[in-house]
Amino acid sequence: MTLDLEFVRNQFPAFQEASLKDQAFFENAGGSYTCKHVIDRLTRYYHQRKVQPYAPYAASEAAGAEMDEARARMAAWMGVDTDEISFGPSTTQNTYVLAQAFRHWLKPGDTIIVTNQDHEANTGPWRRLADAGITIREWAIDPETGHLNPETLANLLDDSVRLVCFPHCSNIVGEINPVAEITSLAHAAGAFVCVDGVSYASHGIPNVGALGADIYLFSSYKTYGPHQGVMAIRRTLGQLLPNQGHFFNGDVLYKRFTPAGPDHAQVAACAGMIDYFEALAAHHDLSGSPDEIAQDVNALMRTHEIEALQPLLDYLSEKNTVRLLGPNDAKLRAPTVAIATQKDPHAIALSLADKGIMAGAGDFYAVRALQAQNVAPMPGVLRLSFVHYTTKAEVDKLLNALEETL
Repeated sequence: MTLDLEFVRNQFPAFQEASLKDQAFFENAGGSYTCKHVIDRLTRYYHQRKVQPYAPYAASEAAGAEMDEARARMAAWMGVDTDEISFGPSTTQNTYVLAQAFRHWLKPGDTIIVTNQDHEANTGPWRRLADAGITIREWAIDPETGHLNPETLANLLDDSVRLVCFPHCSNIVGEINPVAEITSLAHAAGAFVCVDGVSYASHGIPNVGALGADIYLFSSYKTYGPHQGVMAIRRTLGQLLPNQGHFFNGDVLYKRFTPAGPDHAQVAACAGMIDYFEALAAHHDLSGSPDEIAQDVNALMRTHEIEALQPLLDYLSEKNTVRLLGPNDAKLRAPTVAIATQKDPHAIALSLADKGIMAGAGDFYAVRALQAQNVAPMPGVLRLSFVHYTTKAEVDKLLNALEETL
């Protein structure tokens, strides 16, 4: 089945915005365009329901019901229980709160495994626990390919390991890691897993229940939604860790790791993300169980991305003036493409902007991943990232602009 790009782009007001006309957006890994379903829900909430939720009057009841709807529908899409979904201001903040819970649960000598492939959000907070006597063990990437080898992880696991933290997909390397396989290895050794899905979820929010992850985090503003962090934490682990919220909320799983009140309007608007995915399913006549529909929607988006990505990877692989980080096979990676260049990547990004290409340059908070691959964080890399609403014509425009610039 072919993704209907005309239908898709009609769901995003940015593509009808005059100020963005003739601009091809290639920095989606930093934040995607917002679908109209989210914008409509957010607007309605601010117009009609911007009151304290869960009080016994109509506007408040409607506000609370929308927040509950967002949590329930997000949980169903991710294959977890409703109260296993928490919302917070960002993935970085959610991870920091989790790390504080682990700080009080673990004892000196316990071990956490982290990687140097991650965005700093899923490695920095855990590394800081060394101050509490917790052993931090690094699962290192291959310096040439950026690959995380599960066999290497197996050599790091022992009876002291309590948690393994790794990305579903690196925002620099781009390779999609085998979450289920890694999780199985960790669980067999008696460890929990924390998966950073920020750079993966925009390409298909996964079924966390099927993956087996104990914690799965992603950012809704990179997944066509508002600026929130979404966290799935499975009940077994969530009830083991000490409460980080108000003491009187300690028996409510989705409040245990939310020290402050969430942004009510943005939580409610997150239901618009599922509205959009369900609209995609309906338009393409996808049917079946909720799990099957979610899987088919993800496959529909992913198939288009793979087809659009391969020409870019082929072009960069043949250029001897750049170094492509991560795999050159589109089936193995997300369309988040970082390249080390002989020219200043910031100057290249500026030149691309003059040609109607919106892209970025820098370290993208993945300093450790760049250093591990012998790439200087300053000036960093040029990053070109897109999602399923990107057309092949836009990729062609990018290729022509790169040829002129490089």
